[in-house]
Amino acid sequence: MRLVTFRTEFGTRAGRLEGEEITPLDAPDVGTLLAESQGEGGRRAPSGGRGSNQDWQARAIGASEPPRHLEEVRLAPVVPRPGKIICVGHNYQAHIAEMGADMPEHPTLFAKFASSLIGARDDIVLPRVTEALDWEVELAVIVGRPVRYAEADEAREAIAGFTVCNDVSARDWQRRTKQWLAGKTFDATTPVGPALVTPDEVDWARDLEVRCEVDGRVMQQSRTSDLLFSPATLVSYASQIMTLEPGDLIATGTPSGVGAGRTPPEFLAPGQVLRTVIEGLGECANPVVKEDGA
Repeated sequence: MRLVTFRTEFGTRAGRLEGEEITPLDAPDVGTLLAESQGEGGRRAPSGGRGSNQDWQARAIGASEPPRHLEEVRLAPVVPRPGKIICVGHNYQAHIAEMGADMPEHPTLFAKFASSLIGARDDIVLPRVTEALDWEVELAVIVGRPVRYAEADEAREAIAGFTVCNDVSARDWQRRTKQWLAGKTFDATTPVGPALVTPDEVDWARDLEVRCEVDGRVMQQSRTSDLLFSPATLVSYASQIMTLEPGDLIATGTPSGVGAGRTPPEFLAPGQVLRTVIEGLGECANPVVKEDGA
């Protein structure tokens, strides 16, 4: 199953994507669909019990409104306002080497905020204060149920699906201090979409090609089988720290080929198109534009 969030004249709407057609669902976005299926308030007590993904799947399957064509709608981020956006650094061995970092014993976690997210075809806004906006193709995990202190099996079952993300980063701001947040969450810089794809459609993302292109030139190309920490491992690890909720997003890290790791370094410029592709999940194609007033 594939689910999207698309924009309408009245706001956003969740939809079931089949081929090139979107069947609208009775939820304003995919994140709300997941949360509403958990009962009152969108939460269940994180006591280690196993919930079910069947509620939201049944709602999606049962929808029967007239479909809309994919090319006729504007896609929003598949989860427009996640409660948490957890990002993972240093999770592909080749990327760790190109950045001159040591192999981590534990996942390196940092955060983004929802204001950074854009849809699969939206413009990436080049901030006026950076000259080092970089690309980072990433597999993203969408959490489907509340989970806390999860072992591997429970963490795996808490995954509602996967999507495409590009953790676009302002390297000059990222490197101002030892904390990365400043370079990672500029407004309107992070494409997420086009769809939530359920794990059964892509064999739990065990071995998918990930690729990033700038104006058709391949900058990054790897496979998810090279991830140091798997999606389920990341869900389990993060759940030791906090309760993960439906719609939370985990960006699992990027492979080698980022602009900052090149000689000389290369960064995004206005007029370029950043294309982010993951096998079986789809693609984001985002023009880079100057910030208003820049």
